Amino acid sequence: MADPKGFLNHGREVAETRPVGERVRDWTASTVPGSLLPIISKQASRCMDCGIPFCHNGCPLGNLIPEWNDYAYREDWSAAQERLHATNNFPEFTGRLCPAPCEAACVLGINQPAVTIKNVEVSIIDRGGPPGQSPPPPPQRLSATPVAVKGSGPAGLAAAQQLTRAGHTVAVYERADRIGGLLRYGIPEFKMEKRHINRRIEQMRAEGTKFRTGVEIGRDIDAAKLRKRYDAVVIAAGATTARDLPVPGRELKGVYQAMEYLPLANKVQEGDYVTTPVSAEGKHVVVIGGGDTGADCVGTAHRQGAASVTQLEIMPQPGEDRAPGQPWPTFPMLYKVTSAHEEGGERVYSVSTTHFEGDEDGNVQFLHLVEVEFVDGKLTQKPGTERRIPAQLVTLAMGFTGTDRENGMVDQFGLDLDARGNVARDGEFQTNVPGVFVAGDAGRGQSLIVWAIAEGRSAARGVDRFLTGASDLPSPIRPTDRALTV
Repeated sequence: MADPKGFLNHGREVAETRPVGERVRDWTASTVPGSLLPIISKQASRCMDCGIPFCHNGCPLGNLIPEWNDYAYREDWSAAQERLHATNNFPEFTGRLCPAPCEAACVLGINQPAVTIKNVEVSIIDRGGPPGQSPPPPPQRLSATPVAVKGSGPAGLAAAQQLTRAGHTVAVYERADRIGGLLRYGIPEFKMEKRHINRRIEQMRAEGTKFRTGVEIGRDIDAAKLRKRYDAVVIAAGATTARDLPVPGRELKGVYQAMEYLPLANKVQEGDYVTTPVSAEGKHVVVIGGGDTGADCVGTAHRQGAASVTQLEIMPQPGEDRAPGQPWPTFPMLYKVTSAHEEGGERVYSVSTTHFEGDEDGNVQFLHLVEVEFVDGKLTQKPGTERRIPAQLVTLAMGFTGTDRENGMVDQFGLDLDARGNVARDGEFQTNVPGVFVAGDAGRGQSLIVWAIAEGRSAARGVDRFLTGASDLPSPIRPTDRALTV
């Protein structure tokens, strides 16, 4: 193990962040460059090398956390990176974007602040050198069987890389103009700089994976024809159907889904626009939805120069400590202050939007809301609490309800759906159509990046077995596995 007394001698430290006034003027990461490495060895030493490491249960990838904590403590970055990659194709993504259920399940977290597992992870992958620095190892066998992967988010990329390394000929189809899915256009640049995606794509190209951008299965290519062209297909299309808000005034100009607003800001950073077609500059911005996507909208609005930013959440404000009904090692609902929230704005809990009010030109100007509370287990409006707030730009960040049905892919393949509207699959991640598999949010529903990568890795094993009769690829989860929550 690392330092046997590390958790006794050292407290929890995290990366230093840049001053708010500085970072809202650019789109680079909010942390001070290089601030982790001076402290990360001590932080890794806080890992207790538990006899039963519950961090493994918190993480669906089964990351070998005590092992790479030990290597990081000893500053053996090469060995630490090898242990990281043993279970995770993209630790530089999860180390920046995952909400860290592993830390919620850390044994040290029973009575002390948990080990900074995410920070150790991202330090290892950054300090160990960029992926693809060494020539990719050739596959042990070449099957010459073509496989198509629909979608280039974390699930699709993980499945593609695993199948390429197993010797299959893999082509990834992405309907957007660049590879990365929501990693590319849903995650703001200040949260994860896109250079991290680009260098992984170059690694995968060097390994032999092919990429086809600007091609939407169902519209540009008939799904049935695609199935005939490839021996197997992996659907990793995500759950991109956004939950809407059917209230009066929804049709007003200035009310957008978060995934209409965020990609435009990212396209500015990619050089596609000089300025975004939908900007928060000088406007009163309201973000409906208190999750991570909502926080991304908040940070984006700050950088665009919003006059004010208000984030609304229908649920009560969580506490700062575990609730009695959310014991260790489950993932608790806690009050979270992201870097975007540190930058300003107001957060309002236990409110529901009743309608929008516009001007004579059809532009939204105000949002009307009412306070709500739970009465006999039902969310109920509180009489006399109605009010309106200025809103010249509104973003809806209320989650997603399932995979896209409008492009025709589901019907053209003839796929069955489950009761929640996700693509149904068996224990091998195979759909009702032989040779067609599903991974990620398209089959699981809206979830976390670690679950997407775990699904991609597991579906790749199912595809490999389908094509060859056996597989040595790892399968960290089953389709029925769920997060460690109450």
